[in-house]
Amino acid sequence: MPESTTVVRPMPVAAGIGLRAPHVMRVLHERPPIAWLETHTENLFAPGGPFQDAMARIRADYPLSLHGVGLSLGSADGLDPAHLRRLQELVDRYAPELVSEHLCWGAVGGQHSNDLLPLPFTEEALKCAVSHINEVQDALKREILVENVSTYLRFKGGDYAEWEFVSEVVKRSGCGLLCDVNNIYVNSVNHRFDPHVYLRALPRSAIREIHLAGFTRKEGFPVPVLIDSHSRRVDHSVWDLYAEAVQLFGQVPTLIEWDADIPELEVLVDEAARAQEILDGCKAFPA
Repeated sequence: MPESTTVVRPMPVAAGIGLRAPHVMRVLHERPPIAWLETHTENLFAPGGPFQDAMARIRADYPLSLHGVGLSLGSADGLDPAHLRRLQELVDRYAPELVSEHLCWGAVGGQHSNDLLPLPFTEEALKCAVSHINEVQDALKREILVENVSTYLRFKGGDYAEWEFVSEVVKRSGCGLLCDVNNIYVNSVNHRFDPHVYLRALPRSAIREIHLAGFTRKEGFPVPVLIDSHSRRVDHSVWDLYAEAVQLFGQVPTLIEWDADIPELEVLVDEAARAQEILDGCKAFPA
């Protein structure tokens, strides 16, 4: 990966929140004491307009992470050049502290599914994802982070366990890891594995960010099913797993995500404060 020609500032080692449309005006005019903000990359693809203007002013006062949902890093079709070009333009404009995408696929034959679809944990899929991550990093001339995704089905067979696959992608591409603790817990219930094994297998030195969110428990099924809905407070089981993650990985910038049934800003700030308490109490294990 070529060295960046832009000075990238470090993200504060603190708890931030995902900035969503209902809260943009409050953040813009009130400047609440939030450590940092993250927004979905594709929401800034449209040129000009009130949201771009607001984000430019907010960016002047807050550290920023751009979090993508549409690159489709695992697609066999290859990356969309227009999508990558718009991402480059945004990174140049906003100079975010972090840039991230999901380790999944979501497009085939030029058609987008509007979902984050699971990858088969095979050597072929691994090589494909690594190639695309390297392409993005070469284009941006900087490291990107990849996020482990929540899933509700799995391909049969495969060469790796999920945590092995994620770790190997990071190792081979040299990218960073956005560890979504909620997604690990959701998958551990849906696919019946030990989430603590997953956490302990991840490459500690590569973890640059952690995500926390609330899930929905679906009723009436013969087996437990959790949906990564981002529609409520973080579950106590996820808080417990997050506390273990902080002990394992040390103090890592942590984000509260909330994308549906969005409450008042104060609720997100309160969740971030709880994450901050755990960060402040960190005594990480030796690497």
